Amino acid sequence: MTIIFLHLSLTFKQMMKHAILILTLICTFHSYSQIEESKITIGTNYTIKSSVLNQDREIQVYLPESYNTTKEKYPVLYVLDGQWFFANGVAIQKSLRTPGAIPEMIIVGIKTKNPLRRTLFNKERAKFTSFLKKEVIGFIDTKFRTTNERVIYGWEAAAYYISKLILEEKDLFQGAIITDGGLAPEKTVKDFKSDKDVYLYIANSKRDIYYIASTEKFNERLKKYNPKNLIWKYELFNEEVHETMPHLAMYKGIMYYYHNYDSLVFESIEAYKKVGGIPYLKSFFKERAKRFGGDEKIDDSTKNSLIWLAWKRDNFKYFSFFMEEFKGVLETKRYDSAYWKNRLGQFYLKHKDYKNAVIFFEKGIKKYPNSQFDKAMREGVKKSKNNL
Repeated sequence: MTIIFLHLSLTFKQMMKHAILILTLICTFHSYSQIEESKITIGTNYTIKSSVLNQDREIQVYLPESYNTTKEKYPVLYVLDGQWFFANGVAIQKSLRTPGAIPEMIIVGIKTKNPLRRTLFNKERAKFTSFLKKEVIGFIDTKFRTTNERVIYGWEAAAYYISKLILEEKDLFQGAIITDGGLAPEKTVKDFKSDKDVYLYIANSKRDIYYIASTEKFNERLKKYNPKNLIWKYELFNEEVHETMPHLAMYKGIMYYYHNYDSLVFESIEAYKKVGGIPYLKSFFKERAKRFGGDEKIDDSTKNSLIWLAWKRDNFKYFSFFMEEFKGVLETKRYDSAYWKNRLGQFYLKHKDYKNAVIFFEKGIKKYPNSQFDKAMREGVKKSKNNL
């Protein structure tokens, strides 16, 4: 009897294991059956039947997220060799838009395969420029809402093409970003003239043994003639190599072109003083308004960052100065809380400015009764008044 009992017991355990396994599989299958999938798209392909090049050419177009919900016009970034770098342009645009470092842009990738790209960017560059102007830019400006602000990007062979293009066709693009190559004839550099600012950003690495010599030569020519209204910068990233430069250079170039688009942020009070203080801020925002439109006044974000900088660095002299200079910003929604009334009051109290400490504490107590900072503010008022 004992043997039979044990056999039945083992069989029951095995049955339970099988039942649990089946139940697990059913639950797993059920959970997977609830998953839905959809493709991620970052743009649209268009085929241009080019009469200039006598061939079909593909371009890629990314539209900003707000494009279909506004009537705004957008600047355009043209990316040569879009088959490799179009996605980079979209990624940089989307990531930098989060803090508002750059405006929303339309990204256009122009596909050009080897070995055709080397021919079009060199011997047939005049033909490619005609295609670019008449058929690509013409198509983009007709089909989409664009401003007249255009930036062009190119790597390697495309960098040499753009080096000449930006100096010869100065009204076609307002900015150019080139990397791992680039050189324009000395006469072209010398003869450059423009009534408007044109931006040129050049990047390379000394480890790019293929093209660093020509990039250095281009830099020397630019320094020699320093063309009027050509605003240019040359940067080396010597930890990179020929193949790893494109994304970094595109990011750095876009940030250079839009260097005065975002609000100002300083790492120290010394840095703020070094650039010229308030007169510099005023000139910066005046220039920004001239270039991008908008108000010439110092924006609230910059005012906030300077107040917080002095507060975080425990620099009461400049904290007091900024609080008085930018007192209007204290009436904005950001400071409309018991938290901020208490924090500012406590900072004044710490530095024995009892009068201002009382002002902020009493505002906080009155406007936000029974807040979690009520006790701290009441104690702050008492301590401050005892020292007045």
